[in-house]
Amino acid sequence: MGVFNTLRVKMGSVLIALIGLSILAFLLTDLLGPDSMLLGGGRSNDVGEIAGETINLPEYQRKVEEFKNNFRAGNGRTPTDQEMTSIRQQAWDYLIIEKAFQEQYDELGLEVTNEELVDMVQGNNISPIVRQNFTNPETGEFNKEQVVNIIRNIAQAPAEQQAQWYSFESSLVPARARTKYDELLGSSTYITTTEAQRAYQKENETAEVEYLYIPYYSVKDSVVTPSDSELKSYYNENKDKYETDATRTISYVSFELLPSGEDSTYIKEEIEELKSEFQKVEDDSAFARLNSDRSNSFRTYPIYQLPRILASNTNILKEGDVIGPYIEDGAYILYKTSEIYEDTVSSVKASHILIEAEDDSDAADAKAKQEAQEVLQKAKSGQDFAELAKDYSDGPSATRGGDLGWFREGQMVDEFNEAVFAKSGAGVINNVIKTQYGYHIIKVTEEKTSKTYKIATIYRDILPSESTRDNLYRKADLFAASNNNYAEFTASAEESNYSVRSSGKMTPNQRTIGNLGSARPLVRWAFTEASKGKISEVFETDSHFVVAVLTNETEKGTADFNEVKAIVSRELKEKLKGDIIKEKLSDLSGNLTEIATAYGTDANVYTSTDVKISSNSLPNVGQAPTVIGTIFGLELNTQSQPLEANNGIVIVNVLNRTPAPEIADYNAYKDQLAQSRKNSVSFEIKAAIEEKADIVDERYKFY
Repeated sequence: MGVFNTLRVKMGSVLIALIGLSILAFLLTDLLGPDSMLLGGGRSNDVGEIAGETINLPEYQRKVEEFKNNFRAGNGRTPTDQEMTSIRQQAWDYLIIEKAFQEQYDELGLEVTNEELVDMVQGNNISPIVRQNFTNPETGEFNKEQVVNIIRNIAQAPAEQQAQWYSFESSLVPARARTKYDELLGSSTYITTTEAQRAYQKENETAEVEYLYIPYYSVKDSVVTPSDSELKSYYNENKDKYETDATRTISYVSFELLPSGEDSTYIKEEIEELKSEFQKVEDDSAFARLNSDRSNSFRTYPIYQLPRILASNTNILKEGDVIGPYIEDGAYILYKTSEIYEDTVSSVKASHILIEAEDDSDAADAKAKQEAQEVLQKAKSGQDFAELAKDYSDGPSATRGGDLGWFREGQMVDEFNEAVFAKSGAGVINNVIKTQYGYHIIKVTEEKTSKTYKIATIYRDILPSESTRDNLYRKADLFAASNNNYAEFTASAEESNYSVRSSGKMTPNQRTIGNLGSARPLVRWAFTEASKGKISEVFETDSHFVVAVLTNETEKGTADFNEVKAIVSRELKEKLKGDIIKEKLSDLSGNLTEIATAYGTDANVYTSTDVKISSNSLPNVGQAPTVIGTIFGLELNTQSQPLEANNGIVIVNVLNRTPAPEIADYNAYKDQLAQSRKNSVSFEIKAAIEEKADIVDERYKFY
């Protein structure tokens, strides 16, 4: 016994020592490793920079929490993931206003006073934000009394609620300051009479032109083969055209999370057990809500709105019946008919055969009517109505044998509606019914009824079990661990018959990837941790496990030559083709038709009688702003020099110009331009201030 005690004591000491060493090793790894902040490595804790001021993660998160709390207080619930994306953007915009706009406010002496704040919350000029948060969603009415009661009792409220309210109030100030600033600058805009006159002329002056058009594709690619040095020279001369944001491209293999046959069987057995309980319970709605995986577990349905499987069995539905389970929309479903009663809205079930006239003529109408009457006789004689509909009907329901299902009174056009709801019982209506769509042969398949159903529904989603998830994860993890570079990644995927997909160019704030749907962690990895050729760990999305490899990366700035080589090549080839076309044209003379004939089959002459300077394109040519500008500066009946359009070379001849007729008053155009300019002020101010503030947004590293 003493030996065991001694061993236990000694082993305890050894265990404590091992734990201590492990903790020390962990700390040293964290402090001295490649990601160590002490050694200058690792990821910065900064989310960006605004107006020269660094924004760190804690500061940003505090602001996000404020907006999150405001949302929770106003909506009575926690925001969803999608709503959190919007909240984070609101918090960032707030910081931009606080750091960048405040300088402008201070220079103008612009402020929001306490008196204004009171007026915004409970006065005559309620803030739109307050209205939004205190409007009854059912009535659409703003509840001012609720706001007043909160303010009246805020001193007695718990400290947390007080903090939430004061945070909400303070968030109103920047929005009002921004509104005042925009209104101030917007009110300073004006339009001169000359500007209004010019706008009027642009809209109303027209030109009649003929033009020769030769597309670039008329010169074969084999004729223009620029060398790499020529491409690089063109690239260097036009670098400003190739500015790009930071992008990442990944290749990935996804393992879709699908339930197995065993998972489906287990869920079916589970819902079968529920079925017997469901039949016995009295509080159907409570039981359904408690046991369903989805909302809307208890609803009232007019017969025309019943779920499809119930609508096709209304003749046997009885109160207390539980039917199912059925598989629909990825779930097993049980329906219980809690109550059946008569309501005020009538519904009917019918089928029809539509005969349309070939055109609007009386002869075509008479022919359609005659055909409809012949089909009606066949239907009345007992021939299968569904087969007749498939053979004769011009309506979209023909493939369903003319079946329109259940519909409520007033849902169809008047003539159709009156005929169907006037019929007593089921059967074919004796007369052909004419509507705006044509002639109808109608069969009432279920007589009109005002029955309404209260239905309790239990949904059990067919989801992969933990065992299925674990097995699939191990499969993905084995694939990730078995490959060390892109070549191995693709070879292994091919060997295993896995599909390798590409994300295309991803931006830093992108949230979704192809068939993966929401995949923000994977995007963040690509921008923060990944290196080219490095295989990722296994990522999990809503419906997949994913293993990825970074295949390409570009940083913000001028795109690398190799990245845009194909674009550069296309542009330079078009330029060279344009030069060839121009050179060939320089040897030709005569009018445009004669030049086109001499040039060859790819040259065409077109005319247009209504060209306006406000347009940027020509029929058959496409975008041609240089050509449009030349048209309104060229003397009449004078051929221009060859001009470059987006897709080819154009020579234009102005046959006539019709000036805009003089008008006595340009005020309508002044008002239109003034409103347009005022509406754009807010956007332009924001763009100008943000450009001056040199905003760096690196939130993608964390969210």
